[in-house]
Amino acid sequence: KMKPIWLGTSWKMNKPLSQALAWCETLAQRLPQVTHPDIQSFVIPPFTAIHPVSRFIQQHHLPCLTGAQNMHEAENGAWTGEISAAMLQETGATLVELGHSERRGAFNECDAAINQKVHSALRHGLRPLICIGDSADEKRWQVSQESVVRQMKIALYGLSDSQVLQTLVAYEPIWAIGEQGTPATPEQAAAVHQALRQALCATFGDETGQRIPLLYGGSVNLQNAVELLRQPDIDGLFIGRAAWDANGYCEIVQRVTQEFILQAQ
Repeated sequence: KMKPIWLGTSWKMNKPLSQALAWCETLAQRLPQVTHPDIQSFVIPPFTAIHPVSRFIQQHHLPCLTGAQNMHEAENGAWTGEISAAMLQETGATLVELGHSERRGAFNECDAAINQKVHSALRHGLRPLICIGDSADEKRWQVSQESVVRQMKIALYGLSDSQVLQTLVAYEPIWAIGEQGTPATPEQAAAVHQALRQALCATFGDETGQRIPLLYGGSVNLQNAVELLRQPDIDGLFIGRAAWDANGYCEIVQRVTQEFILQAQ
């Protein structure tokens, strides 16, 4: 059986509830027609929309997971404005995005804190989607691979083999995300993913290391999605603004289904 292909999106700080539910309505109309059991869809709304979106997806029996964009590592306490793993569990979220470059950059999140969050998420049965990325400077200095391998190894520090199989890793070059982003070429992405895979196998053994899903994110769109997924060691895509329109998201799912699943049968 093939590994599932992960295809998902985070809305960042977009979509108040009416827009969130409109996105879901389109998803309900289109996703069942275009997806396949070997594709794992997911959506990561802002905190205020996670519960309504999760409930909509459950009521419509859509094959799509929901997640949160961040969480605090503590169980509870005097952390005004923060949200714990136990709180996220109650929303219907099963994934939690940790360490996005915007969190690292704008909110000073460090590798050690992300490692604590990963452990806390797993204790509560949430699946961490750990984001790692290299800056434009690191790319110019030719330390991209060392930089992201280091981030990943710290994030996964202290996990057992069974725990690490509950994680996802998304490589998102900082120079490739956002409106000004230049997407990585498939070759650039493949080289970094190969280095990540080698590090996973070196740390956790080949059998486990091969099974941890590695996603690419950074200016993914309908034009480059298939070529990126053709690269070895790219197990899925973390899609940005191309998926903020639900039709755009479903078109990517449809193209991936046609290219990788229907043609393989």
